[in-house]
Amino acid sequence: MKWLIVFDLDGTLTESKRSLSAEMAGTLARLLAVVDVAVISGGDWPQFDRQVASRLPEDAARDRLWLMPTTGTKLYRFVDGGWRAIYAELFDDAEKAAIRTAFDRALADAGLANERIWGERIEDRGSQITYSGLGQDAPLKAKETWDADRAKRTALQKTLREALPGLSINLGGTTSIDVTRAGIDKGYGLKRLSEESGVPLDGMLFIGDAIYPGGNDYPAAEIGVDTVKVRDVAETGAVVAAIIACLKR
Repeated sequence: MKWLIVFDLDGTLTESKRSLSAEMAGTLARLLAVVDVAVISGGDWPQFDRQVASRLPEDAARDRLWLMPTTGTKLYRFVDGGWRAIYAELFDDAEKAAIRTAFDRALADAGLANERIWGERIEDRGSQITYSGLGQDAPLKAKETWDADRAKRTALQKTLREALPGLSINLGGTTSIDVTRAGIDKGYGLKRLSEESGVPLDGMLFIGDAIYPGGNDYPAAEIGVDTVKVRDVAETGAVVAAIIACLKR
């Protein structure tokens, strides 16, 4: 029996950086009617608010929703009519400076420093530093073709792990790399979620598109949570429909 269904965001519930479609928002609302739901991803709270929280139907059971930005280093719940931060674990200034320096050197060494970008490329999310290969505002078509085989980011990941041995560095989304403190990944976030919710790990089901070695969803499988790997948003919708049907029996 599963008491908590956990989702990745970009590539699973939404296209990269896009808001929930009306169809997916309705699907999540139907799922919330029968079970608690969590979303964990590398994006910060403003992105979660724009993509998920503000898109839910008025009658959705928001009090059953657990939103975990920046790979679970933050948790937001709907309390007293509004979204509230339950906790946040933040980098200090020295840590942030070291990470930015490492990115600058790695990008220069890889010949990627002068590529065309749209918007901010290295974003400070407080508890996480996120690199977006083409910038935060890049068009989806450009993002889908930039690193389709993950070769560029895998090489950067290797370089960054050598430069920042005390930190956790994982691929996320279609063009991003997420940097958090050591040991902080979605496995860590799910353990924190278990502590906060009281739901054991074997009572969770995780759904994501990056459940492969090096992918930022893979730590969910590594800690023993049951997982479902989806190809895209459409497949997520089909999986959720099946879950709802099973839970209603």
